[in-house]
Amino acid sequence: MLSSARRVKVAVAAAGFTSFALLYAPQAVLPQLAGQYHLDPGGAALAVSVATGALAISVLPIAALSEAIGRRPVIIASVVLSSVLGLLLPLMPNYSLLLVLRAVQGVAIAGFPGVATAYLVERLGKTGVAAAVGAMIAGNTIGGMTGRLATGFTAGPFGWRGALYVVAGISLVCAVVTVVMLPPSPVRTGERQGLRDIGVGLLSAVRRPVLLAQYAVALLAMGAFVALYNAAGFRLTGEPLNLSPAIASLVFVSYALGSVSSATANRLSARIGRRQALVGVLLLTAIGALLTIPDSLPLIVVGFLVLTTAFFAAHSIANSWAAAEAPENARGQVGGLYMLMYYLGSSVGGGVGSVVYGAAGWSWLIVAVVMWLGLAVAAVRVGTRVRSEKRVLVGS
Repeated sequence: MLSSARRVKVAVAAAGFTSFALLYAPQAVLPQLAGQYHLDPGGAALAVSVATGALAISVLPIAALSEAIGRRPVIIASVVLSSVLGLLLPLMPNYSLLLVLRAVQGVAIAGFPGVATAYLVERLGKTGVAAAVGAMIAGNTIGGMTGRLATGFTAGPFGWRGALYVVAGISLVCAVVTVVMLPPSPVRTGERQGLRDIGVGLLSAVRRPVLLAQYAVALLAMGAFVALYNAAGFRLTGEPLNLSPAIASLVFVSYALGSVSSATANRLSARIGRRQALVGVLLLTAIGALLTIPDSLPLIVVGFLVLTTAFFAAHSIANSWAAAEAPENARGQVGGLYMLMYYLGSSVGGGVGSVVYGAAGWSWLIVAVVMWLGLAVAAVRVGTRVRSEKRVLVGS
C-alpha cells in the first residue's frame, strides 16, 4: 500500500503526463500539418499556440474556481475532459475546426497546472512541496517527450490523425491513474474564499518582487524553449539535414534528461542558493541554444540536450520558489499567475519564434531566444534579494 505522499506524487506525475502529452502532441507533426493545409511554419505552429494561449487565459479563473469547489475536483475534471477532447481532435474535418477544438482543449488542460502547486502545498506542506513539484514536472517532461515521440513515430504509418489518437489513448490511461490515486485536499478550516478574498490574494501575489521574478522566468524561458522546439521539426527535416519525421522526432528524447533535472534541481538550490542556481541554469539554457547554430547534427543534438536539461531545472526551481514564497491567502493565485505566465510564454513566444524562423532562419531565432533568456536572468538578479536566499526549502 502506497503512503499518502507517494499516492500524491504518482497522481500528479500521471496528471502532468496527461496534460503535457496532449498539449504538445501536435508539435512533432507540425511539418505534416503545414504540408496538408499549405501553411507556413507560423501558421502550423497555431496548432500549439492556440491551445497554450487558451490555457494561459484560463488558469486564473480556474484557480479562483478551485478556491470555491476544491483542488481535487478541478484536477480530475481537467485530465478526464482533456483526454476525451484528444480523442475527438483527429475527427475535425478542417484546420479551422481543429484550432477551435485545440483552444477548448487548452481550457480543459488548464485545470491541472492552474491548481496543482496549490494542491501540493495544502496536501504536503511547504517542507514537502519541492520534491513533489519535482515529481510533477518530471511527469510533465516525460509526458511531453512521449507525446511528441509517439506522434513522430506513428505519423508515418498512421498519418498525423492516427498519431494523435495514439497519444490521446495513452493519456486517457494516465487520467484514470490520476482519478484512482489522487487523495482529496485536506479539509480547510473556516470559510472558503469569496470574490473579495480572491482579489486581495491576487494583489498579494503581485506585490513581492521575488514572485514577480519567477513569473518573468516562466514567461521568458518557456517562450524561448517552445520557440526552439516548434521550429526544430522544420529545421531537422529541411535542408541541409533532411531527416525523416521519425528520426527528427528523436530530438524529443532530450526530455528524458529534463525529467531528471527537474526532479533534482532543488538539491542544487539547497547547496548553492536558489538565486545562484536559477541564474546558472538559465545561462546554461542559452549556451545550449547557441550550440545548435552550426549545421552539424552532433552539435544540434548536444545543444538540445543541454538546453532541455537546463530549462526544466530552471522551471522546477522557479515554480517551487514561487510556491514557497506565496502568501497563505494567495497560494492559488500565485500558482495561477505562474502558470499564466508560463503558458503565455509558450503561446506568444512559440508563435513569434516560428514567425522569426520562417522569415529569417534558425540563427536569428537563436538570437531572439538568447535575448529572452538574458532578460530572465536580469529579472532574477533584480527581483530577488538576500532575504529570499535564507528560505531554501527544507528537505529538497
